[in-house]
Amino acid sequence: MIKEPEYDQKKCTQHIMSVHDAMYILNGRWKISIIASLCFNTLRFSDLLREVEGISGKMLSRELKNLEENQLVTRTVLKTQPITVEYELTEYGHTLKEVIESLAKWGYNHRKRITGKQ
Repeated sequence: MIKEPEYDQKKCTQHIMSVHDAMYILNGRWKISIIASLCFNTLRFSDLLREVEGISGKMLSRELKNLEENQLVTRTVLKTQPITVEYELTEYGHTLKEVIESLAKWGYNHRKRITGKQ
């Protein structure tokens, strides 16, 4: 007789709580796109505005501030005329790179499946 694994309520609850914590930080329409854009490059504010299609400057500024508060992004003000501001992922922010790559892979495969295009 094959014994099924026992359902561990505490482990399941902790798992769900951890997913909620991650979703709380990454929620909204733009944060994942901003993080994905910064995974490979340090970008100026204007570059991010172009890279993340459809976001307004006000919303980008708000999202970057939130990501900075959560220690995922650093903001560097350069001494140029006019002043240039650059953003990059922190070492901690780079831990999301694997998550972004997994999401991208899943999204690519999902689009192929739904559209029927191989």
